[in-house]
Amino acid sequence: PCPTVALAPFCLPLRALGPCSARCQSTCGLTPRAGRAPGQGAAPQVTVTDSPERAAKPGSRGARVPGAAAGLCLPFSCSCPVFPGAVTPVKDQAVCGSCWSFATTGAMEGALFLKTGVLTPLSQQVLIDCSWGFGNFACDGGEEWRAYEWIKKHGGIASTESYGSYKGQVRAAITGYVNVTSGNVTAVKTALYKHGPVAVSIDASHKSFSFYSNGVYYEPKCANTTGALDHAVLAVGYGVLQGETYWLVKNSWSTYWGNDGYILMAMRDNNCGVATEATYPVLA
Repeated sequence: PCPTVALAPFCLPLRALGPCSARCQSTCGLTPRAGRAPGQGAAPQVTVTDSPERAAKPGSRGARVPGAAAGLCLPFSCSCPVFPGAVTPVKDQAVCGSCWSFATTGAMEGALFLKTGVLTPLSQQVLIDCSWGFGNFACDGGEEWRAYEWIKKHGGIASTESYGSYKGQVRAAITGYVNVTSGNVTAVKTALYKHGPVAVSIDASHKSFSFYSNGVYYEPKCANTTGALDHAVLAVGYGVLQGETYWLVKNSWSTYWGNDGYILMAMRDNNCGVATEATYPVLA
């Protein structure tokens, strides 16, 4: 039997989820994306670029996450973040297609918190401004692994505060990053449990995602293959709601979207590809 895992008495201020009907596990509602015409919903902000390198990126593609198959006892359900306190408030990328920078810094912020005990907001803007040479395109899309490569090459990433004042002081440096075993739910859980928040890419191309309000999100039309993943987000925990297992995912579309900026994404069938392209940084 696994020992009881003690978590700090803190939960994200998610709204009450409410009952789900037998037909639908999630609820749609009016969101900041709701007033857009077809084709103008999530698309401007769904900008993880696809490329040949994405399928064969450097690092430890497909490497087994330490502990994933070593008998590690994982909590069955973590309805709060696995590491409370390791997640900064929900941010808003607005009309800039820079989701990749938010996912990258979110994973970095969590790792830095686990190392230092201090939650330091890190700068998305420095990645948007400076990682062009590594294949990212600022508001026109990018990829987390390219951002990790830039951070590694340049000795670290600045905090939001220091970069905003153009001091550019390094607050977190990395030696590399890990690509969690693709499609392996246990490996992603293990990464969350041992290393904190994990950057993931998803298929967010459906109207149901733009209009998500609460409950466990399952989209039958969602794809989970690498080429179909078009939005980067941050997995921070996992749990079970009315028998449906889910990932607790932090988006970057402000607290007005979804459930205070979060979404519960179904684990079933690797819906929308949460477990397909998961990565986390290794701090120096």
